[in-house]
Amino acid sequence: MGNQFELAKKEYEQWGIDVEEALEKLKNIPISVHCWQGDDIGGFEVNKNELSGGIEVTGNYPGKARTPEELRMDLEKAFSLIPGKHRVNLHAIYTETDGEVVDRDKIEPKHFEKWVKWAKEQGVGLDFNPTLFSHEKAADGLTLAHPDPEIRQFWIDHCIASRKIGEYFGRELGTPCLTNIWIPDGYKDIPSDRLTPRKRLKEALDEIFAVEIDEAYNIDSVESKLFGIGSEAFVVGSHEFYLNYALANNKLCLLDTGHYHPTEVVSNKISSMLLFNDKLALHVSRPVRWDSDHVVTFDDELKEIALEIVRNDALDKVMIGLDFFDASINRVAAWTIGTRNMIKALLYGLLMPNEQLKELQEKGDFTKRLAIVEEFKTYPFGAIWNHYCEQMNVPAKEHWLEEIDQYEKEVLSSRK
Repeated sequence: MGNQFELAKKEYEQWGIDVEEALEKLKNIPISVHCWQGDDIGGFEVNKNELSGGIEVTGNYPGKARTPEELRMDLEKAFSLIPGKHRVNLHAIYTETDGEVVDRDKIEPKHFEKWVKWAKEQGVGLDFNPTLFSHEKAADGLTLAHPDPEIRQFWIDHCIASRKIGEYFGRELGTPCLTNIWIPDGYKDIPSDRLTPRKRLKEALDEIFAVEIDEAYNIDSVESKLFGIGSEAFVVGSHEFYLNYALANNKLCLLDTGHYHPTEVVSNKISSMLLFNDKLALHVSRPVRWDSDHVVTFDDELKEIALEIVRNDALDKVMIGLDFFDASINRVAAWTIGTRNMIKALLYGLLMPNEQLKELQEKGDFTKRLAIVEEFKTYPFGAIWNHYCEQMNVPAKEHWLEEIDQYEKEVLSSRK
C-alpha cells in the first residue's frame, strides 16, 4: 500500500495539506470508549436491577461480557484493532466490591482500584459517569429532581461520590477524568409545573458541586436530553437548562448527538459553544429517528462534527466520547467499527483544505466552495487511512474482521 499512499499524499499536498503532520495530530487525539457496549449496560453490582431510565438495548448476540475481567479482555481486543491511544469511559455500576453489597451513595475509589490498575497497564485514561438509572430509587423516573428529599439526597450523595472517584482516576493516571452527570428525570405526559422540578435539579447540582474537587484531576460536565421513553413530554435537564447552568457555574456542557430533535445536528452547535466555552464534551452516537444509540458510522454528520472540531482549531478543546450499544452484532466489532469511524472522520477533517474553503466563503465564491467540497469526497482518503492503520500496527481495511472472527471462535463462543 506504500505506493498508493505516496500517490495520495501528492494529491493532498497540491493543496498545501501536510499529510504527515495530519497523521501526527491524529495520533494525539484520544477517544473515550464507553465500556457499556461490551455488556449491554449491565454492570457488576451485587444486586443488579433491570435496565431503566428510558434506555433500551436490543439483541442477544452471543459472547456478552459477564465479569469485569471479561469486559477488560474485550476492551483490550478492541483496542488492538483501533489505531492510536485512547481512554475508557466507565459508569458507576461497573464497580467491583468483592461480593459486598454497596449502594451507590456509598461507592468509593477502592471499588475501582482494579480498573485503575488495568488502565495503568494499558496506558489509558479513565472517564466516569454516576449511574442514575436501573435502581429502585429511580423507578418512577425521577432522581435529582425528585420531590422526596430523601431520594433526592441519595442521588446527590451518589454524584458527590462519583466526582471523588473521578478525582482518584485523574490523580492515579496523570490525566484528568471527565465525570459526566446525566439523569433520566422527566414526565410521560405534559406537566402542570415545569419550574419546580428544574428548581430542585438546580439546587441538587449546586449541592453536588459545592464539594470541592481538584479540577487538575476531575472535570465536571452535565448532559441534556430532549426526551426519552417514559419522559416523552418533558425532561427536567433540557439543553437550555444545562447550557445556562454550565455557563453560570463554569462546568462543561456535554452534547450527545442523539439527544436533540431529529432535525437538529450537534455539528451545527459546536462553533457557537466554542465561542462561549473553553472546553466542550461530546457523546457521539447515531440516532435513527430517535435516541437509539446505534453504532457510529462514517456518515455525513460524523464527518461534519469532525470538520467543525478541526477547522475551528478545537482538537484540544473538545473531549470526544462515544455512546452507543448494540447487542444484535458482535460487541467487540461494534466498538471497533464505531471508534475507527470516529478517528477516520477526524482524519477526513484534517485532510480538507479548510483554510482555502474559509477564504472562498469570505470572498463570497460559493460556487468554488461547493465544487471543492464535493470533489474532495472522492479524493484518495482511503489510502491515507490504510497507511495510518499500518503505521499504528493495527489491521488496515476490513482485515481486522479476521481477528474478530478468531476471537469469537476462541473466546466469545465459550460464554453462555
